[in-house]
Amino acid sequence: MAISVVMPALEMAQETGKLVSWKKKAGEQVKKGEMLLEVETDKAVVEIEAAGDGILGGVTAKEGDVVPVGQTIAWLLKPGEQPPTNVAAAQTGRKMDSAPAAAAGAAAPAAPEPVSAAGGKISPKARRLAREHGVDVATLRGSGPGGEILAEDIMKAAAGGVSASAAPSASAAPASPPAATARPTSPPAVAPSGPPEAVSSIGRIMAERTTQSWTTVPHFFVTREVDATALNATRERWIPNIEKSHGVKVTHTDLIVAAVARALHLHPRMNGSWANDKITLNSHVNVALAMAVENAVVTAVIKDTDRIGLGDIAKQRKELAERARANRLQPADITGATFTISNLGMFNVDAFTAIIVPPQAGILAVGAIADRVVAVNGMIGVRPTLNLTLSSDHRVVDGARAAAFLNDVVVSLHEVDKWAR
Repeated sequence: MAISVVMPALEMAQETGKLVSWKKKAGEQVKKGEMLLEVETDKAVVEIEAAGDGILGGVTAKEGDVVPVGQTIAWLLKPGEQPPTNVAAAQTGRKMDSAPAAAAGAAAPAAPEPVSAAGGKISPKARRLAREHGVDVATLRGSGPGGEILAEDIMKAAAGGVSASAAPSASAAPASPPAATARPTSPPAVAPSGPPEAVSSIGRIMAERTTQSWTTVPHFFVTREVDATALNATRERWIPNIEKSHGVKVTHTDLIVAAVARALHLHPRMNGSWANDKITLNSHVNVALAMAVENAVVTAVIKDTDRIGLGDIAKQRKELAERARANRLQPADITGATFTISNLGMFNVDAFTAIIVPPQAGILAVGAIADRVVAVNGMIGVRPTLNLTLSSDHRVVDGARAAAFLNDVVVSLHEVDKWAR
């Protein structure tokens, strides 16, 4: 029986995926578990494995196409088998809005929703963006299958100045003289210095998500300065052992990840999520690390972080970083996070605040370790310290809970030699 290859949905909010490349050619034999294609989502470029054995055929999507999730883009066939026809899209929970033609003589609604001029489809996300940016989709033709208007089409139109006001009515008389006769009262303050910089789809969606988080999640922040003397000593002590057993050097990030995982185990609310006006307590502690890649930031996840040793954390962190830099992250690498750490210490940043990744309840911002003047036993001394800033969702945790969590992180870092293994 033929096996359909569909555009996967790697997260709840995903509506489309961009086909980056096929790893197999049409007519080529494929085995279950082999890498079949690469897909770009809002988080990363991920590799998708074949769901079964077969010959790749019936390919309908080419590299660079943006495809709705659940849509069949190819088939895995038995020898001599033909691709099925008229197959409905897989049910993924993604709702598509189709704009029906208006009935003759029907009264116009008071506040019409954006629809396409050709009566094509428009996704709910694109519809929302059109309202927010004042884009008249009647002037657009979508780039999606069948002329579907996608979120990317709306953002491109908004950047190019296509809006409802830019589409004049044929019967309306101009309310003012033509623009050619108008004179500006003053020159623009800043002239463009060059063409706009192209932004990848990951970068565009990342910008949208961070804006949404910052404007809808009630952030609040608590900060602690941490004496890193024990952290430095333990790292140096464990480098040879873990390098020998796991083939990787322990970093400060690895130790911080382990300390955070221990604290999350003690504070389940901080490991919780906010969704549908409810707090969900997650049964697993999955710490994500924000990693900078070309033109974007991805969050790669270390699963069950509180249940594995320091050597395994270091090994997974290294492997995830290598796959992220090579655009070889797999779906399991970027899903399921319950808390995120963003470390900018390697860039000599003393302290910063990070934006929460919904629906997570918090994110920890880590600054650089540096020698600083501090009070030591009532006297002036110099110690290596670092700043930790916790961003929390006030709907999930209050100030006392957040402070207690951060305090336990600090205690773990001070006592790291007692539990690191």
